[in-house]
Amino acid sequence: MITFDNVSFTYHSLEGETRAVSHLSFQVESQNFVAMVGPSGCGKSTILSLIAGILNPEEGEIRYASDKKPIIGYMLQKDHLFYWRTIWQNCLLGPEIQKTLDEDTKNRLSELLKEYGLWEFRDKRPQELSGGMRQRVALIRTLIMNPELLLLDEPFSALDFQTRLHVSDDIAHIIREQQKTAILITHDLQEAISLGDRVLVLSARPASLIRDVPIRLTRKGDDLLSARNAPEFNGYFNIIWDDLKGEANADETP
Repeated sequence: MITFDNVSFTYHSLEGETRAVSHLSFQVESQNFVAMVGPSGCGKSTILSLIAGILNPEEGEIRYASDKKPIIGYMLQKDHLFYWRTIWQNCLLGPEIQKTLDEDTKNRLSELLKEYGLWEFRDKRPQELSGGMRQRVALIRTLIMNPELLLLDEPFSALDFQTRLHVSDDIAHIIREQQKTAILITHDLQEAISLGDRVLVLSARPASLIRDVPIRLTRKGDDLLSARNAPEFNGYFNIIWDDLKGEANADETP
């Protein structure tokens, strides 16, 4: 679906230049769930901004499988739901803005809310829901626009551990059931390995690709806990952790 070919990007300000991405190359196949990890501040969010078209590469090229850029949905760390609108109204915000709201869209929203356990909360306000439920609403609000590619910028980081495990499991199931392509940024290696079909390991800033790790887990179930208990899990964890530890040590070298 998308190819990064030797992409570089630098932020320019009055204080000087900050190289964020350097000669980065990778591909994301259709219906793949790709997790991206790297040291803090290495440029992961910049990469998502480049994919979304918010920023443009200064060097290299970003190519898409079709002639035009895919429809992109973006999920951030916070749900950004409007507290004065109901769950139903929040989910329909995108079609309202784009003036594409019709009965088919409303029917699809009804199906999504019912399928993912939120139908009975459709008339509630966001502040009446738990953090995990609000993140599910945020995903449905994104899916109602029928995106071909989902960009997930640490969407579970504000949740406590138990809720995070449950919600990330739910959202991974939703993304796969909807047959979406997704790129997830996370600092949680266990999350990356248990969710991703592949894990891209990035260097310290400026971001470049250290390793592309295909994930193949022998699971006893299809939930994330089964993934974390898979016999291959610790091997993947150690490989990625060693890469990131090496980058952290290199970054601290004077």
